[in-house]
Amino acid sequence: MAKQVLRPRSLMFQPRPTYPYSPGAKGGGMVYTAGQVAWDETGRLVGIGDVRAQTVQTLKNVVAVLKEGGAAPADVLKCNVYLADIRHFQIMNEEFAKVFATDPPARTTVEARLAEPEMLVEIEAIAFVGPGAVGP
Repeated sequence: MAKQVLRPRSLMFQPRPTYPYSPGAKGGGMVYTAGQVAWDETGRLVGIGDVRAQTVQTLKNVVAVLKEGGAAPADVLKCNVYLADIRHFQIMNEEFAKVFATDPPARTTVEARLAEPEMLVEIEAIAFVGPGAVGP
């Protein structure tokens, strides 16, 4: 199966022109999201200074890319979460648990400098949509 670039309509303003990447890609029964941040459908960063609002929007973007690739949160094998401040872990974790309520994926969470200083959280996911996958 050839690589398929995933660009959900809700993320049509992503990535920004100066960032050379796609929101997601699919191939070989796998769906990979790029690191998603809290950009809304207009390209505006949601929740400046509010890690909960940014986490909610970020996860919404992750799910949009997954859906574009034929996956659902239940198909996610692994997530990487990057927090600008690790002290925001509990708030991010509460919102993450709402999206991945049953049998959550493997996950790594680290503190990191993000692409723009206003960004507080970035999340990427890897999902399996091949034979035997849970499906949307």
